[in-house]
Amino acid sequence: MKAAGGKAIYGAAVGILMLDARFPRIPGDMGNALTWPFPVHYKIVRGASPDLIVRRQAEGALGTFVDAARELVADGVDGITTNCGFLSMFQEELAAAVSVPVATSSLMQVAAVEQLLPPGRRVGVLTISASTLTAEHLVKAGVPVDAPIGTTEYGREFTRAILDDEPALDVALARQDNVEAARALVAAHPQIGALVLECTNMTPYAADIAAAVKLPVFSIESFIRWFQSGLAPRRFPAPEC
Repeated sequence: MKAAGGKAIYGAAVGILMLDARFPRIPGDMGNALTWPFPVHYKIVRGASPDLIVRRQAEGALGTFVDAARELVADGVDGITTNCGFLSMFQEELAAAVSVPVATSSLMQVAAVEQLLPPGRRVGVLTISASTLTAEHLVKAGVPVDAPIGTTEYGREFTRAILDDEPALDVALARQDNVEAARALVAAHPQIGALVLECTNMTPYAADIAAAVKLPVFSIESFIRWFQSGLAPRRFPAPEC
């Protein structure tokens, strides 16, 4: 048997475009490598702060993301994702710029999850910043513009610590912000049958949210586990004769 070459890096099918941030990334966070049961390859997009991408609509950042995506492909990844749901804005442009599949945003799960639900049930979206999540973000991810949306931005810790790129995070308060926001969303929209977490930093709290609202919760972790399973399908042992 001969091994085939042609890449600089092997074994990491998923490349992740990372915002340029220093806030704590606890296990479960997309930017914590311990979150993943498979290897991933990170590329930091310098200058792309959480404030720029979420609060300022990623103004002027497309070129740097395209360059970083192309570098990931040159390194040898088989597919690309990002660590911010608001980067659905760049889905079409990034997919057109590289030769591998691109999954920019956790929001891209909404349409598929809604098809799983009984008639009359909807998918609710929990976001870090509803005030800056526009119809364009939703449309580019295939999300209905009338989707029920809740947010953590009225909480005490989570949104502020992430978007202000603070050096410390009160995990208990961040968890409380997420759980309370999810409860408020479901209470306001009783037709919700499942939640999708827009923000990739919400994944550490997904189990707490699911327990609190008694509904399925889909996150960037669920999305990228599925994505990776297509990029690198599991090989099963041959049956014994």
